[in-house]
Amino acid sequence: MVLKPLLESIKSLGEERFTVEFPETRESLDDRERYMLRLDMDTCISCSACERICPNKTITMVEVLTDRGPKVMPQIGIERCLFCGLCEEVCPPKCLTLTKGYDFEAYDKRNFIKRPEELQG
Repeated sequence: MVLKPLLESIKSLGEERFTVEFPETRESLDDRERYMLRLDMDTCISCSACERICPNKTITMVEVLTDRGPKVMPQIGIERCLFCGLCEEVCPPKCLTLTKGYDFEAYDKRNFIKRPEELQG
């Protein structure tokens, strides 16, 4: 009774692995789809318009050291983001944009808080 499954397990050790990554190809997205935010740190003017317009209050302004000294830029908690695009619409220099990237895997929810440096594209 126990011997047959044990023999099959030993026999399968020598066989080629057949686990397939799913999906094999990335899904193509429609042009209207919006996901991950991207920030152009060079053109950001620290106006905080994105923070004020965000309906979920997921954008907070944090201080970042740049080549020109300290500057206040948006930090985004993507775990609460609706990807509504209001922040992109209200941004005067258009430095905050929504892209088609949708890789949101993380083991720790603190990894969903993206600092301005991580939002650079």
